[in-house]
Parts: sequence; structure tokens; C-alpha cells
Amino acid sequence: MISLSSAATNEIGRLKSKQQLHSLFRVRVQPGGCSGWLYHISFDQLINPEDQVFDIDNLQLVMDQETMKYINGLTIDYSEDLMGGGFRFHNPLATSTCSCGNSFSMTS
Repeated sequence: MISLSSAATNEIGRLKSKQQLHSLFRVRVQPGGCSGWLYHISFDQLINPEDQVFDIDNLQLVMDQETMKYINGLTIDYSEDLMGGGFRFHNPLATSTCSCGNSFSMTS
């Protein structure tokens, strides 16, 4: 399971309201980034057979089973600073993260 801070929920809701279609918030990881695994978030219209769907604060969050192995317990936050706003990922399974916070590594 993953969780969203209230700031992340508000920002996702704001971005979602710009969409004209019913959108799901998809979270996944893929190989890449400077630490080995890269977080990827997007809006999606489809639920695949291998997906898990979570209802969090009136948002439908979707992720596939493979992603769950890497981000179980993840908290997504959103914050703004002088350099701009962005989503922040707090992953208890990560053994290290890059300085930008968008990629991470894990022990096998």
C-alpha cells in the first residue's frame, strides 16, 4: 500500500481537474535514473488485468504488481520551494536515493 500526503492529494486533484476524461493516477517504477530505479507517475484511462486499484481520498491510484514490490509503503508528498514545485517520494524500501529524489536503489 502507498499513501499520499494532503498536499499531494490536492495537487493531483488540481491536475486531474484539467483533464476532460475520468483519469486514474498511475504510479510505477522502471529501470533508470542515476540510482537504478526511476519513479514514474502519470494519468491513465485503462486498468490492466495485473493492476491493483486503491481509492485514496476520492482518487483512484493504480499500479501493477511488479511495481508494488519496489514501492510498498511509499509516501508521495508535494511541496513547493524557490526552485518550483514537485512530487517527493519517501520510500522505506529504498537503500539510497539520488539528490533529485526521483530515482532510488534497493538491495537484492
